[in-house]
This record gives sequence, C-alpha cells and structure tokens, in this order.
Amino acid sequence: MAQLIFKNVNKVYPNGYHAVHDFNMEIKDGEFICLVGDSGCGKSTTLRMIAGLEDITSGEFYIDGKLANQTSSRDRGIAMVFQSYALYPHLTVYENLAFGLTLEGIDADVIEEKVQATAKILGLTDYLERFPRALSGGQCQRVAVGRALIRKVNIFLMDEPLSNLDAKQRVTMRSEIRQIHRSVGATTIYVTHDQTEAMTMSDRIVVMKSGGYVQQIGTPHELYFYPRNLFVAGFIGEPPMNFIRGTVTNGKITKFGLDIDLTPVVKDVKSIEGRDVIFAFRPEAVKLDSAPACYRVKSKVELTELLGDTTNVYATVGEEEKTNVILKVNPHRTPEMNSEFTFYVPHVSSYVFDAETEEIVENDIERR
Repeated sequence: MAQLIFKNVNKVYPNGYHAVHDFNMEIKDGEFICLVGDSGCGKSTTLRMIAGLEDITSGEFYIDGKLANQTSSRDRGIAMVFQSYALYPHLTVYENLAFGLTLEGIDADVIEEKVQATAKILGLTDYLERFPRALSGGQCQRVAVGRALIRKVNIFLMDEPLSNLDAKQRVTMRSEIRQIHRSVGATTIYVTHDQTEAMTMSDRIVVMKSGGYVQQIGTPHELYFYPRNLFVAGFIGEPPMNFIRGTVTNGKITKFGLDIDLTPVVKDVKSIEGRDVIFAFRPEAVKLDSAPACYRVKSKVELTELLGDTTNVYATVGEEEKTNVILKVNPHRTPEMNSEFTFYVPHVSSYVFDAETEEIVENDIERR
C-alpha cells in the first residue's frame, strides 16, 4: 500500500494553459479515491502527474513520505489501467497477463503461478488461451485490470476504464473492481466522468471544475447530503438537484408563486435579507402527501418518464413566470400529463445557496 500527499500541486502547459490549480490532498494507505468532473477539469492531467507521465509545474508530490516530483514512472510503484484496454491483439490472454513479468526476466514457474492466481481472481481461467478479439468488452477490461494487478504494485491508477462498456457490463465491472480493491488493498485513484461510478465505488471523491479547480473532497455521503457549493450540488445526483432563484424578502422567497419561509433552513436568515439566493432540493426528496415541516409547492406536469422503480416527472412551477423542476415519484402515483400537481419538500431536504458566491448558506440541519 502507499500514502500520497499533494501540496499546492499545479500544472501549467507551455502555451500558458493552467490545467490544475493548487491541488491539495492526503490519500491514505489503501484508499479508493475517485476524481470526477466535467470535461477539461484536469482530472486526467492529475492522474498523469501521479503516474509521472506529466511533469508537475509547481508544488510537491510525496509517495510514502518521499518527494516524488522527479521520480521516474518506473520507480513509483504504479500500475495504470486505460480506457482503451491497450491489450496486445496478437497475444493470448495468458501472454497479455504475463507480458510485463516476462520483460522483467521472472522465472517461468513464477509467471505461471502469478498468471493462474490472477486469472482466478478475475474469472479468466477459462479464457487464458483466447485472443482479445474473441473476448467481450468486459472480459477485455478484466484482462487489462489483471495485467496491472499481477505486478503487485502499491498504487493503481485507472483512467475511465469502464467508459467503453455497455450499461450492464459497467455495473458488473464496478463491483468486480471494488472487490479486487478490497482483496488487494492497493491505493487506487480512479478517474471518471460518471458520478454513479464515483458514488458506488469510492471511499472519497474529489470533485473538480473546468480549469482544474477542486470544489470539494469528501465521502459520497458528505458530497450528496452536504454539498459545499452550487457546482457540487448540481454535479452529484441523478437527476440533478432542482434550483429555484429568488430574492429574500422578510425572510421569504415569494417568486414563481411560492411562499418559502427560509427560517427553518437558514441559521441566520437576517444575514441574507434582500439578497439573491438559490433554493434547492433533490428530485427524490419530494413527498406526495402533506407532512409537517415541509414546503408546499404547486406545479404543472409537462412530461413523465416511467423508469420501473420510479417515475421522473418534469414540471413547471409558477404561472406568468415559470421555472422547471424534476421530481422522482412512486410509479404507482404518476400524475397525468398537463395536470396540476402538488408536492411537498421537507425542510431537512432543502438547501439555500448564495446566488453571487454560489456557496451554501450556513445552517444547522442534519440532512437525511
């Protein structure tokens, strides 16, 4: 296992583009960390700096307490899994798994033992004599993971390894990679644009924004229930969080025909009097029946999507001036198209963000 520490790490390319800004983080031995964010946010660049494939412009990067800025890729004890699998098409699964060990001049008996053990972990024992062209995408990805696993390194780096798989294969491989991580215990840094992968696989998540700025680092629970700012709130969750902009007047938002008293969800509501804010709630947080400590919201149904276990309801709030919202409801209580629909937002599931700074407004609510 390995501990990684980043101190004010920056990456600036020769053309002046600042890809990563002041990256600071400590990754514990054996942690599974996901880097997520939109395209161009610097997550792959950060991974490549860890691997030694990109130079660090400024700042310090440590592996197990030793400064590693100038350490070669070979000496960092790292194995990397790419999006494209990068398998040798003319070699069998056995030969692909054994390739790195063969180059190191390891004894054939030792290679045989390691290949068989790795193949057993990954369920590849029956495919060792096949060529990559005879494998499914999921099987190819398992071979790519196995080629990294067989080296017994302390750090695994994975750059969107599941993006070429179909939905069913991604679900299967997510659980397999997590199980491999538990059994091996190597520190793992995983880059993805898919927040579902990040939420289901990681111990902690690093959310990055375009331009290479880290927005928040935390557990999946922390990011989902306690987003620090508007970007994190909108990025984590599917469908995304609903945002309703308004101005605070006498402690309330009265825009779009709403009457939202912010006192229950803001610690010091006087501090935001007269300010533009964003009232927010997750689609799955709404209730269909009246309940205490809830906001009552009237809407009009525009579109519904039956997903089996839930229904997505696309609706508008307001009459002359409207805003759009998305709700997740019980499929057995799906409202009719174009119907008037009342839903309820619990105070404990409500958020308020400052419209100017986009930071969350302080509160004492224990989310659930």
